[in-house]
Amino acid sequence: MGRLEVNENKNGFVLEGKPFFYLGDTIWSAFTNVTMEEWEYYLKKRKEQGFTVLQINTMPQWDRCMSDTGLYPFATEDEGQTFDFTRWNEAYYDNAAAMCRMAVEKGFQLALVVLWLNYVPGTWGSRITERNVMPRGLVREYTEKVVEVFDKFQPIYVISGDTDFDTPEAVEYYRIALRTVCEKSPDSLKTLHIRRGYDVIPEEFLADIDFYMFQSGHNRDGQEMAYLLPEKIGKKYPKKPMINAEPCYEQMGYSRKLYGRFRVESLRKAAWHSLLSGACAGVTYGAHGIWNWQKINKRKNMMLGEGFDAPFPWQEAIQFPGAWDYGWIRLFFEVREIGELLPANGLLQNETEEIRMAAAPDGRYLIYLPYSTKVAIGKELPDCKVQAIDLETKRCAWVEHHIEQGRTVIEMHPFGSDALLIVGK
Repeated sequence: MGRLEVNENKNGFVLEGKPFFYLGDTIWSAFTNVTMEEWEYYLKKRKEQGFTVLQINTMPQWDRCMSDTGLYPFATEDEGQTFDFTRWNEAYYDNAAAMCRMAVEKGFQLALVVLWLNYVPGTWGSRITERNVMPRGLVREYTEKVVEVFDKFQPIYVISGDTDFDTPEAVEYYRIALRTVCEKSPDSLKTLHIRRGYDVIPEEFLADIDFYMFQSGHNRDGQEMAYLLPEKIGKKYPKKPMINAEPCYEQMGYSRKLYGRFRVESLRKAAWHSLLSGACAGVTYGAHGIWNWQKINKRKNMMLGEGFDAPFPWQEAIQFPGAWDYGWIRLFFEVREIGELLPANGLLQNETEEIRMAAAPDGRYLIYLPYSTKVAIGKELPDCKVQAIDLETKRCAWVEHHIEQGRTVIEMHPFGSDALLIVGK
């Protein structure tokens, strides 16, 4: 398989000269928690569901389920709670490389995180727990090891994981890691995974990253970040592809120990809000129980992140319906040959930001509606046709529209769930 590249318009990706829709799955804990037998089944299922990219942490995920593989990247005497960063465990890297080889042979691209925030001083994560902060003098050596082991699989390098850049220490660590990857793997794609609701990227990093990752995250409040962040990033920084790399995860409890879980309709909403607001290169899915690889009778890690409700076992989480909905999004983009989408909410006259609208270069418009209502577009489209797709059942309907006072009014679609309108000749 070839190396993924940014397309000429800097709004998406190409693989071996063909458009590539980035449909990621967060399997952060793969290298520490997943057995080879489980990995084979996981790859088969995600391939069936249409995923194209696997996002994996090269170090143990701090809020994963406790592992029973016994594999860690460094010597440890307390199941990875603390590491001796001067002593490699080559068995860990041999196993991780074998897992990558299996994934690439099945057609997946890999997006590998170099340094999750809890290993870096001065981040919000390392302020929660100071365990396992990597010594500064070992950052380059560790990054070189990552490239040495994984570069043969032509991965995307995600330099940071869930981080902020609010302190000089954090910026320095990631400066070392990014420069090392640029030196050792100049042709690979590079990006930064930043914390929920965050849009700060140090100016010195902009020339060396190839696309933007943001996350609308798992807070009950603030889900509007799915469209606000791509709007902000698109205005603040040079044009590059954008990915919502961590929207709300299916059946994850709201963060900060609030009662409630994200259901599939919330995931669809987050995806379409991002895709129609400037982040049209793809989207990432997450299932609560997959990202942390929850197993029956296995306790939680003591280093908890933001305090989520209990996950489902991975065998159940891999069957959640949202994975199929996200796979359908990729199919929709590819079959309809939709490449760049330009945000067009300025044309909408409905008094809500939750309806999102984007324009394709060929004159089609896509409109996402969380609920059925009339839609008013501030432009006359007399010859258009309007098709509505029920995003829950994938049923389709033709919807009436009319022109009045210089605008196009689309009647209510007949479905009781969220829907996508396709408006065009």
